Formats: sequence, C-alpha cells, structure tokens
Amino acid sequence: MTSPSNGRQARAELGKRLREIRRNAGITARELAARAGWHESKCSRIENGRTLPSESDLRMWARQCGVAGEAADLVATARTIEGAYLQWPRVERQGLRRMQASAQPLWERTRHFRSYSSWLIPGLLQTPSYTGAVLGAVRDRKGLGDEVQDAVRLRMERQRILGLAPRRFAFVVEESVLRHRVVDRQAMAEQLGHLMWIAKRPNLSLGVIPLGADRSAEWPVESFWLFDDDQVNVELVAAYLTVTQPNEVAAYARTFAALADLAVHGEAARQLIENAVEALSAPGRAP
Repeated sequence: MTSPSNGRQARAELGKRLREIRRNAGITARELAARAGWHESKCSRIENGRTLPSESDLRMWARQCGVAGEAADLVATARTIEGAYLQWPRVERQGLRRMQASAQPLWERTRHFRSYSSWLIPGLLQTPSYTGAVLGAVRDRKGLGDEVQDAVRLRMERQRILGLAPRRFAFVVEESVLRHRVVDRQAMAEQLGHLMWIAKRPNLSLGVIPLGADRSAEWPVESFWLFDDDQVNVELVAAYLTVTQPNEVAAYARTFAALADLAVHGEAARQLIENAVEALSAPGRAP
C-alpha cells in the first residue's frame, strides 16, 4: 500500500533512473541543466528525489540524453507517483462537484467494475437521498462549499453506465452496511428497497457477507473499487489511494474474489436486505 514515505522512496527511485540515463549519455548534471535552460541545482534535486519532475522536465531530460523514446514511460511513472496517495484536504479543495466530475473519464472507459464496501452502500447503487446525506455529512465535517445538490446530480447521472453494454458489475458489501443509519428511517428503507430492485439487473452481481460469516481467513478491509485490471481506488481515513502497479492491483483482485466467496448472493442476499428493512420498523427503534 502506498504511503507518503513510499512516495518519497518512489521519487528517489525515479531520480536514480534519471541519473543512470544521464550518465549513460556521458554528460554531467551541470551540462544537462545548461542544455535544458535550468538552474544548475535542478538536476541534483530531481536525481536525489527532493523534487518530482514535471512532464515537460522528463521529456526534456530524455531528449537531451538521446533517449526520447523513453519519455512516455518516464511520464507514466511520474504520474503514478504524483497521484498514488492524496490526502483528503488536497482532494477536497476541488469541492464536492469537481470531486465527482473528475473521476468521470475513468468510469466511462471501464468495462468490468468490482466494488467492496465495509462502510457504505456503493455510489452506483445509491438513491439520491442516501447520496445527499453522505455528501452532506462530508460537507459539514470538512467545512466544504455547499455543492451537494450538484454533486448528487453528477453521481446520479453516472449511474446510467449500469445500463450500458458490455459493462459488468460485481458488488460485495458487509451486512453491517445494510444496518448503518446514515439517513433517516424512511430514506434507509427506500435505499434498501432500491438495492433489491437493482440487483435484478442481468449484468450486475450483488453479494452480502453475513455478520456471522467465518472471517478467520479473510478479514474486513478498507472499501475499494477495481476498474478492469488496471486500477484500484481506495478510500482511507486520511487519504485517497490510487493503485496502478500490476502486482498490487492483482492483490486487490484476489482479495475481492475471496470476499465474494464469503458472501451470499441471490435469494440469500435478498433475505439479509429484507431483514435489515424489517429491523428499521422494529418496536423500540429510535426514529
């Protein structure tokens, strides 16, 4: 899992790679800086991992060292480092509406979606009132601008991909997600009813891991989304994590498969949802 310290290590590794490219070209750091029109200390900062080079820096580096063909790979590496671990304050400065809109290209190009949730109903399965309550809580807790309605609209518009062929969707949620009261009783009942209805789609699988399942082999983990076999997005308490390294993506795919094996599906999953609906109206429940 990528962390701020791993980000520094990744910058250092990129710096080492750039140093090797420069040395193989037979030029000094001072000479490279002069050719590129940079301050002479810039190459040192980049090679020692203190500064993450921009895309134009990397293309210039590759061109001046005679390996222009490696520029695309260097840029891809830098993008991974820059976007892998984003602390929530940095993400949230965009505002709720832009947070929703910025992810749209990824959702549009993905064909196989896998989502595990230990916290909330996954966004593609949410009702407007549920989404509004979740985003409203984020706004209030983080002191963000009042863009909830626009953000809800964008998330609801995103749900149209559920009906677009040839996309496939697999969702696994913990049973506790069905019981978490993040909205009032009526809105929660509406959300659970919507969940039962939408699970009937032929291109959608919904699994629920019962509270009494044997978790000795596979514990609950952080909520995550798998986009094809290319990328994983993970929501942590302090940050938003993007995973693109193939071995790490594969680890999340194996975890999803194990969690899906723990879940019940079809009529058994529907029964757990119905039990959660009945619990909402049980005597003695707070309104």
